[in-house]
Amino acid sequence: MDRKLLQVFTTLADSLHFSQTAHAHHVSPSTLSRMIQRIEDELGCQLLQRDNRTVQLTEAGSAFNEFAKQQLQSWQQLQQQLQQGQGQLKGKLSIYCSVTAAYSHLPKLLDSFRQLYPQVDIILDTGNAADAIDKVTNGEVDFAIAAYPETLPKSCHFYSIAQIPLSIIAPTIDCQVSQQLESRNIDWAKIPFILPDHGSSRLRFQQWYRQKKLGKPHIYAAVSGHEALVSMVALGCGVGIAPEVVIENSPVKERIKRLTAPSVLKPFELGVCYLKKNINDAVIAAFLDSIRDV
Repeated sequence: MDRKLLQVFTTLADSLHFSQTAHAHHVSPSTLSRMIQRIEDELGCQLLQRDNRTVQLTEAGSAFNEFAKQQLQSWQQLQQQLQQGQGQLKGKLSIYCSVTAAYSHLPKLLDSFRQLYPQVDIILDTGNAADAIDKVTNGEVDFAIAAYPETLPKSCHFYSIAQIPLSIIAPTIDCQVSQQLESRNIDWAKIPFILPDHGSSRLRFQQWYRQKKLGKPHIYAAVSGHEALVSMVALGCGVGIAPEVVIENSPVKERIKRLTAPSVLKPFELGVCYLKKNINDAVIAAFLDSIRDV
């Protein structure tokens, strides 16, 4: 059976989500449905039970998923044995992280790996840090630089690399927000807040705000990514929360000030996240060995 079909099926079996699997493998949902139908036709049995909302593996589907994983693992091991016999590790390593992490932490993690394994291709995808864990669990990337989530998926392992403090920040320019903050008795219910649209830092803000017992916050905007949030605060749109590493690396850091010391908020535990099932892959194992040395 086509190895591509095996890869697609194992991703779907892990996520039980058609649109996520289709996106991860760069195919349309209708193409994915046809691929699954092709497997079922070859096997002569139903592998999935699905309706408009849910997808579940049948007993045959669970058995085939185990078979598919074993076949893919055997193929990887054979490839790696042949490559090692030729004296060079080859392959691809895909990584997801925020724009800030791409130059604040990623170079240190990759420097020694690139020297040891120059024939491994690095594929980098950047975006909202809050999406990092999902990128891994959906099978879109091998690794993600991410903050440790409130609940780590059971399918993932997390290797810690740093503690990242957070601060509540405000604009320094003369604007309505600055004028509100200069009042002796700040009316926090009227202060506009710029928040991440989801993720751990938004939860940190909610915890900080609840402790102040100020009622419901006035949320001016919810944005994707800390870099955009810092820029909106610098423009005078409101008050926000951001990791110190993003603040320090921002080109507009001179236009913001901190309203809290970094020690006030619980810091992020920053690390490298990957799927446990991939630990025997030679490229992934080599990358893990290199970052442990760092």
